[in-house]
Amino acid sequence: MKSRHALLLVLFTALVFSAAGCGKKDEAPAPAAEATPAATPIDMATVGSVAGSVKLDGPAPRARPINMAAEPSCAALHTTPQLDETVVVGAANSLANVVVYVSDGLGSRTFDSPKSPVSVDQRGCVYTPHVSAMMAGQTISVTNSDKTTHNIHPVPKYNSEWNKSQPPGAPAIEEVFGREEISIPVKCNVHPWMKSYVAVFKHPYFFVTGKDGNFTIKDLPPGAYTLTAWHEKYGVSEPVSVTIGAREAKSGVTFTFKAA
Repeated sequence: MKSRHALLLVLFTALVFSAAGCGKKDEAPAPAAEATPAATPIDMATVGSVAGSVKLDGPAPRARPINMAAEPSCAALHTTPQLDETVVVGAANSLANVVVYVSDGLGSRTFDSPKSPVSVDQRGCVYTPHVSAMMAGQTISVTNSDKTTHNIHPVPKYNSEWNKSQPPGAPAIEEVFGREEISIPVKCNVHPWMKSYVAVFKHPYFFVTGKDGNFTIKDLPPGAYTLTAWHEKYGVSEPVSVTIGAREAKSGVTFTFKAA
């Protein structure tokens, strides 16, 4: 009789553990964190550079004055009407706010993100600079020098969107874009005329033109590259192929955007 009770106890215990095992889902092991690839070494004794200019072919559209009557504290900071910065030209139709960058030729090279941040200020209800460029993983630091509240609202396609309010005197807002994206529009929902762009790259070979339209991309390892230019109104240029020899400073590369 005792042996029968013992046998029943063993069977009952086995059933309990079996049921518990069937009810438990298989848990996949947590994936290991991906290691950041080490930067590819570059022989700085052999690097070269490429320089050139960006021009507009045809008459530039007339810049429109911005009506800041809704924000008197900002309007008071402008001695002359603030003009829209969509198309800014200089002497001989040189074109500002163009991002020139290496679009091909770096292969599988990897690069460390700079430790220093890229700075953007809001002064007179205008983003300064109008166009910024940075590396993925680099910090963007946004300050508010105005006496009014702003909100910084990047609208990316491939990076995380964020929208942060920044009252007067508030600390700088610091964020990071983790993926390459050319270019991310930035707006202020409080002041609809405020806009800027941020171009994000996985390498350091880029340049934003000033009003003179000139650019220089430095510290390029010897090799064959494709250069491309981007403008917020005129889009992406026809690519230009260049070959850089050891310690060569190549110049005279020209990008031209059609005004029409």
